[in-house]
Amino acid sequence: MSVPSAYIGVILIWSTTPLAIKWSAQDTGALFAVSSRMVLGLVVCLMLMALLRVRLPWDRQARLTYLVSCVGVFGAMSMVYWSAQYIPSGMIAVLFGLAPIITSLLARVLLTERITGTKFAGMLIGLLGLAVIFQSELGASGNTIKGILGILLATCLHSLSIVLVKRVAASIPALAITTGTLMLAVPLFLLVWLLSDSGMPDELPLRGSLAILYLGVFGSVLGFVLFFYALKHLTTASMALITLMTPVLALLLGFWFNQESLQAYVLLGTALILSGLALHQWGDALPGWLASMGGQDKSIAQTESPPTDGD
Repeated sequence: MSVPSAYIGVILIWSTTPLAIKWSAQDTGALFAVSSRMVLGLVVCLMLMALLRVRLPWDRQARLTYLVSCVGVFGAMSMVYWSAQYIPSGMIAVLFGLAPIITSLLARVLLTERITGTKFAGMLIGLLGLAVIFQSELGASGNTIKGILGILLATCLHSLSIVLVKRVAASIPALAITTGTLMLAVPLFLLVWLLSDSGMPDELPLRGSLAILYLGVFGSVLGFVLFFYALKHLTTASMALITLMTPVLALLLGFWFNQESLQAYVLLGTALILSGLALHQWGDALPGWLASMGGQDKSIAQTESPPTDGD
């Protein structure tokens, strides 16, 4: 597989996932949609494990990795599907784009990683964008506010899971982590679904069924594999661009295919969040880039200077 194909694949999958979640939750019910997606994802993972002959570690450190990763899969995904009933898919993508900022804050607390002034400024700008969106929705229905708060909780759980997995620091293949995590998460999803008395949906519309199938195969498995494949061959800065592109594409997809409005405050809040993310990701390298550009300009000026009389 070519690296550019994997990179583009991740962008497309992550951009379309919010809309697919919205459609599946609307058409079949949130609990059925997320539970069936995870069951399908687990089946695909087990098939890939057998096909590729990847061993599933089950020592203490591996079990701990699956457990903390389950915080992100079960906790975050439950809240995402619940919130998808109340807010547009584009807003889900934008708010979830705050994950790198929240991850940095949690890493500062749990991993004692240093936060530079530039990163802190990026965090403030991103949080300002969140405040713009939240403030504009205060006069909206209570369900909209619940949806926003639900996505923020999902983002925090997702970020916490990432930091905890890093803290455990187990050397396990990505496919094995995904499989082990789903083995723990799927029974929890099924248990919540059964206890909710929501039952099977009265009908399975084609749109919702295809969305579940897409999320189970592409969103839960293929996107994860492609991401780690691209990560092995590209710089962290290149991979970080994905978090800037996917919210914009998700907003446009929601507008084109789900008739979601692009209101001014959402665009402003999105612009602030993405600006904060950009500053957070690349702000520390900016002085070096400027110095490098300045050095190149000086070199060009010296090269192109007119000859003196002595030449």
